[in-house]
Amino acid sequence: MKPRHVFFATLATFCLMTVSVALQAEDTKAPAEKSLAGLHGVKLTVKAQGPYDADVPLQVVCFFKHKTAGDVTKGAPVELDKRLGGVITSLRNRGEFVGDELETLLLTSPAGTIKPTQLLLIGLGEETSLDLATMERIGRMALRQAAAVGAKKVAFAPLLRDQGNDTLSIGDVETAVVRGMLLAYDTDKRLQSEGLAAKYQLEEWIVEAGPAFFDETITGVQKAVNETTAEVAKRPVTKYATSGK
Repeated sequence: MKPRHVFFATLATFCLMTVSVALQAEDTKAPAEKSLAGLHGVKLTVKAQGPYDADVPLQVVCFFKHKTAGDVTKGAPVELDKRLGGVITSLRNRGEFVGDELETLLLTSPAGTIKPTQLLLIGLGEETSLDLATMERIGRMALRQAAAVGAKKVAFAPLLRDQGNDTLSIGDVETAVVRGMLLAYDTDKRLQSEGLAAKYQLEEWIVEAGPAFFDETITGVQKAVNETTAEVAKRPVTKYATSGK
């Protein structure tokens, strides 16, 4: 029979190993996600992941207008910039991407940095001017830029909380962004049908959300789908272009 101290030491080792395996399993577990159906066959996926981990052709992130006294950032934008070697901070400090409302800059991700192939920066403008109308315009701009580069899968992260702003609820923000995106996509599809826009099919729009805001984000996205479905149904069915030549 083994001495008691040997038995307890063995038991302790077994418990530690069990906890370690459980933690490793937790670390490798896929991020939470939920998919909803959007207009024109677009898959809307709410996913708890960072903008550097999205395996997509295009990742969209937003930044407030640069403050000369220093920008407030934490979490995802800090990690994103770190993996890119500080390029975002450098651009902002040099005044080459200020972050004026709807200002855009498209970056190609160097190999071995982040998973998205390209990164689109969109300016939010002055923080004091932020409202839901701005976020809807951001959604429209993001879709049109995605169509311009032919990105069939797009991930979007507003990064508002990571920049110290909590003036708008997360659910309302996502309603506005997705609403703007879906309405812009509906316009694009109508233009395509008349030969006025290049053929483009958006397959999936990924809404990135922190775990604490996951459920609220889903509610916001569903509200956007409901609103845009109703609004699109009211749009004129006549063609944009007349037949006169």
